[in-house]
Amino acid sequence: MLTLDLIRPAFGAGLSYDAYVAAGTPDQRERWDAFHRRVRLSDPQRSLIAGFSRRINVLVVSGLWCGDCVQQCPMLDHIAKANPAPPGSPPGSTGIDLRFVDRDEHRALSDAVRICGGNRVPTALFLNEDLEFVSLMGDKSLARFRALAAKQLGPSCPLPGAPVPDDEVAATLTDWVNEFERVALLLRLSAKLRERHGD
Repeated sequence: MLTLDLIRPAFGAGLSYDAYVAAGTPDQRERWDAFHRRVRLSDPQRSLIAGFSRRINVLVVSGLWCGDCVQQCPMLDHIAKANPAPPGSPPGSTGIDLRFVDRDEHRALSDAVRICGGNRVPTALFLNEDLEFVSLMGDKSLARFRALAAKQLGPSCPLPGAPVPDDEVAATLTDWVNEFERVALLLRLSAKLRERHGD
């Protein structure tokens, strides 16, 4: 069961994207860096994200070895950097505070957010300013599932490590931006938070 007693210490132990990637092997860092360079938010996406007016805390259960993490977590970093929460800012301030924890080092958290009976990564927990659970998106976005279904359920199967087409990267990024927007609107319209912030 996902509780604040489980979330708070994991969030406190969570690493920034850069620190998380730096903890990997040279080969892992190169794969993550290469994919990070491919990700591009559009101007409308960047403007949308910059306009989020509530604090969004995001805790990602991940694995540096994981191919799906390599192809999705850099997107989360780009999104967070479009509206960053200043380091040390109070919980009620705005911005996105993105943190990463290793699936195997935080097994209790990973077990609490199992998807389809498995410890899937990446799994992003969207949290409010009090670190209360808001939403979860994990394993793969809809665009990633559609692309994989087309490849694996069709007449041919790609080779492992095959390049990800640019249109799939863009569609997956849009899925993640849409979830951030959904969470931002949920938080903006929250009666509890509107009363707290007088808006």
